[in-house]
Amino acid sequence: QLLCEDVNVERFFPVLYPKASQLIVAFDEHVISNNFKFGVIYQKPGQTTEEEVFSNTEESLGFLEFLDFLGERIQLQDFRGFRGGLDVTRGQTGTESVYTNFRGKEIMFHVSTKLPFTEGDSQQLQRKRHIGNDIVAIIFQDENTPFVPDMIASNFLHAYVVIQLTHSTSGETLYKVSVTARDDVPFFGPSLPNPAIFRKSAEFREFLLAKLINAEYSCYRSEKFAKLEERTRSALLESLFEELQLRSRSMMGLSVGEDEKMENGSGGFFENFK
Repeated sequence: QLLCEDVNVERFFPVLYPKASQLIVAFDEHVISNNFKFGVIYQKPGQTTEEEVFSNTEESLGFLEFLDFLGERIQLQDFRGFRGGLDVTRGQTGTESVYTNFRGKEIMFHVSTKLPFTEGDSQQLQRKRHIGNDIVAIIFQDENTPFVPDMIASNFLHAYVVIQLTHSTSGETLYKVSVTARDDVPFFGPSLPNPAIFRKSAEFREFLLAKLINAEYSCYRSEKFAKLEERTRSALLESLFEELQLRSRSMMGLSVGEDEKMENGSGGFFENFK
């Protein structure tokens, strides 16, 4: 209590497991991830419902150009990188997708038009199963079309980056960007300029990918994910305590149910030390 007044335990137990520091670091870094999955939804002009956007099978030239700009088109069969939940052995989630590696972070995009289309299924559950479980999604539009986040029913999607294709007077490809998120998602950078219109460039690509990653980190601080994180961390802490206690007792030659005293000749720590 001299070190921390909040400590309210009666006594401490020694941790004798040699790899204890590794377990503690693993617990402390459990939320750090270098893998991300983002949805990419193609919204045609005039489409205003979830059923309409998830039923798109054709891709405009502008959308294809954007996908090539976003990342690398990869074949899913036997793909060795981060797959983001996509099937890489039996082809049940389509044949190709879009993937990139950005600043050492692997990103798999769940592209709505590349996920399997099911005839007769108005909800397209095969597509929604993946994109609806993402936290952040891109909405791509060929021209100005109203987008309202409520049109996509999902417990997980918390932030959207809307990309609208436009052109300069000289015909240069431009992208108009807007961002929308649930009310309890804190602000995330980098900030949009005014006007938020970007040339198709390496700088914009870096801006967009950074924005997507920061959006996901920020969503984790929303009420829903913060509560989930608190429960997860509590469970992991309890598991860490039990693991360290078990390993330390083993080092001292004590079984799990024994009294906490070391007996001579019991092996344990001394045997391991040798």
